[in-house]
Formats: sequence, C-alpha cells, structure tokens
Amino acid sequence: MEKIRIGITVGDINGVGLEVILKTVANKGIFNLCTPVVYGSSKVVSYHKNIVGVDFPFNSIRSAEQIEDNKVNIVNCWQDTVNITLGKLTDQSGKYAQKSLEVAVQELKAGLIDAIVTAPINKKAMQLAGFPFPGHTEFLTEHLGNGHSVMLLTSDVMRVGLVTNHLPVSQVAAAITKELIFKKLSILNNALKIDFGIEKPTIAVLGLNPHAGDEGAIGTEEEDIIRPTILHAKESGILAMGPFPADGFFGSMQHKKYDAILAMYHDQGLIPFKALSFGSGVNYTAGLTGVRTSPDHGTAYDIAGKNEADPSSFREALYLAIDIAKNRFRYAADHVNPMKVKEKEKQLKAQDGDYAE
Repeated sequence: MEKIRIGITVGDINGVGLEVILKTVANKGIFNLCTPVVYGSSKVVSYHKNIVGVDFPFNSIRSAEQIEDNKVNIVNCWQDTVNITLGKLTDQSGKYAQKSLEVAVQELKAGLIDAIVTAPINKKAMQLAGFPFPGHTEFLTEHLGNGHSVMLLTSDVMRVGLVTNHLPVSQVAAAITKELIFKKLSILNNALKIDFGIEKPTIAVLGLNPHAGDEGAIGTEEEDIIRPTILHAKESGILAMGPFPADGFFGSMQHKKYDAILAMYHDQGLIPFKALSFGSGVNYTAGLTGVRTSPDHGTAYDIAGKNEADPSSFREALYLAIDIAKNRFRYAADHVNPMKVKEKEKQLKAQDGDYAE
C-alpha cells in the first residue's frame, strides 16, 4: 500500500492549531506513516514555525497533485497578507479557517488526499466570517455525509457517539425520535465494523432522563422512543443494549464492556469522555464518504503563541486518520468480489490443513 496522504486544515490561525500541527509533523518518523498535506499558507506556517522553533523541509504547492513524499506539503489556499493576532477572536481567523477547510474537502472529494485531520476552530469567529454551519461536523456532514453522520469521540478508554450534536439543551428532547436514533445506531454500527475492524460490535444506548426515566416516573422518552428503537435495531442485526442511566453507567465502569456508547446529547457523552480521556481523545465523524478526525480540544486562545500547547491529541487524531483510511482500503479490497474472498479463505484453510499434517 502507498503512503496514506493526510490533509491537515490549519483551523483558527490565532489559536494553537498550527502549533500542535507543527510539533506533530516535525517528527521525521511521521513520514514513514503518511505524507502530510497542510492546507493554509506558507507565510502563515512560517510565522508559527518561528514561534514553535521547529525546522523541517516543506514543499510549497498550489494543489495536492504536486505533493512530495518525505516532506511537509503546504497547499497555498490564499495569497492574501494575513494579520495574525494570537489569542484573539476575529472574523479574519474564521475566514481563513473556512478557506482551508473548503479546499481540503474539495481535494478529498477529488481523491487527491485520503483523509482529513482538522485543527480547532472558534465557532464565533466562523460565524463572524459568514460560515453557515454550527461547526466542522455539520459542514462535513453536508458535503460528505448526505446529511447524516455521527460525532464519535474515541480513545483507548471508550468510544462515545452522539444522537444530537451542537444543539441547545432546551431543544434536545424534541429532536430525539425513533428515526434519528436508529439512523445514528446504523451509522455507528457500520463505522465500528468498517473503520475500526470490529466484526460484531456491541453498543450501549443511554437514556435521556435522570435514571433513564425510572419507568416513566421522570420522563417517558425511554419507554416511548428509545427502548422500542433498540428492539428494532436488534431485529436489524445491531447488537444494541439499554437504555442505561447515564450516571450509573459510567460510575460503575460499564463503558468498558461495550465497543461504543450512544449518548442522547452533547454533554451527556462528552463530560465523561473528557473526564477520562482528555488530552488523548480524538473526535471522529463517522458515516462520511471521506475520513475526518480532529483533536478533542479547542483553539486555546489563552496559551496561543506561548509554545505551551500539548500536541498529544492532534497526534492521536493523525494516527487514527491513517488507521481508518487503511481499514477502509482493506475493507473495500476484501469486498470487491465476495466470492473471490470466500475462495481465498478456502485456499488458506486448505494450506493450514497441509501444514497440520
């Protein structure tokens, strides 16, 4: 297999995104795993390189068609002179974050890169720049997911998917429907099989209300919506269990028994995830036609420009993007002709028999 080509968006140029990117790709061992392609501007990258104090060869190009192995490739998405104000929220930082993202997605769709790792953005800065989506996930779902995806936080400790993403808590209950939960379960189940290589994944589903409704005493969504959907999912071949009360589920360490957890809303899933995995977690958008990961932290304006940002989560996001891209290539190759795959399995079993004799 050729080296995986990883597109990297610069995120908010006033935050720590480029710092963690540069600290990651400065390790020459990265070139043994992938060819990094940073979408931004050579001038902006050079500015941040001087702050971080790293030095490595980079290839300044106009498109990923010109990438070179064993170098950090910089796709110049703009020629403007950019005013960088570290640690500040500005419409300009949102503007260039959007340009980086749009070009990277175009080149991913064109097959010029194999996956994208997105550096953090500031949602308010994106709004000021006219970005019409709540965040990365919604933009990518629109362009790569046919309107559907699952925000999946993953680490060595657990994987947590969400039914609703960046939605005010006041709107969550009305958004929880049988159709939405089943769609999220289906996407999550397929991602666990194809992207993570788990043959028969098990998924725990959390309730919406305290104590999962206490059989209707503290809300009826569990009995009316969530439990019937879990039964339907089981009938469809998805190994889903629940609904579980969220507090007791994590408190009793039940998350260790399942391949993934499906939470009903953002903080229900992300608070326990970040409490147990912060710094090593990765945000993965499951269900897209392309691979996208990101670190589990934000722009960290308070330490931008101080060379204090920890690149661990970004590095894990890069590694996960490589692994998932490879898993997808393998899965596609194995399923091009199922009959040939079965015949190959028979041949291998026959060979094993010969060795046994």
